[in-house]
Amino acid sequence: MEPTPGPARPLSGIWGWGGRLTWLSGLILALSAFTDWYAGGGQGVTTGVIGWHTGALGKLVFFIGLAVLGIVALRESGIELPATVPESLVVIALGSLSTIFVLIRLISIPDQFFGWRGRGIGIFISLIASLLVIAAGLLRAGEEL
Repeated sequence: MEPTPGPARPLSGIWGWGGRLTWLSGLILALSAFTDWYAGGGQGVTTGVIGWHTGALGKLVFFIGLAVLGIVALRESGIELPATVPESLVVIALGSLSTIFVLIRLISIPDQFFGWRGRGIGIFISLIASLLVIAAGLLRAGEEL
């Protein structure tokens, strides 16, 4: 008697939860570098500073988002990473690095921005997107098993 194969996993690959969340969170992370990370106002004027203008960390968050999108694009074009470097591990590492960069900017506000210390909605969008990249990597690790 031969063992029966287990049920096929529905929606594997890019259309599975891990693939969709990786693509979506990478896109949100890349775009969040162009949202306001710091905001403040005075005398009737409200100003904001986007993540791209906060220094190297804001730019690195953008490029990490592009790297996540690049991993998804490579996989869809048929190019896979070597077996010794699982794709899910790379996604988790990129998400962790992005989370650290965003947390540094969340805690340590540069003094050069007009003296106000308000945080904009964009830095929180970046933080959530970074955490979603980690979650997507964990989901992909579950799909790879």
